[in-house]
Amino acid sequence: MTVITSAGPLISLVAGILILIMPRLLNYIVAIYLIVIGLLGLFGGHLR
Repeated sequence: MTVITSAGPLISLVAGILILIMPRLLNYIVAIYLIVIGLLGLFGGHLR
């Protein structure tokens, strides 16, 4: 059984939880999120 999920919603969920737990990390989480989403957009999510 293969489970296919898109990375965007999963990263958003993790980032949201981390921001709730440690609000001081907001700047870093947003920066990392934007970098990851940008890389996924450039490579189309196919990093094989």
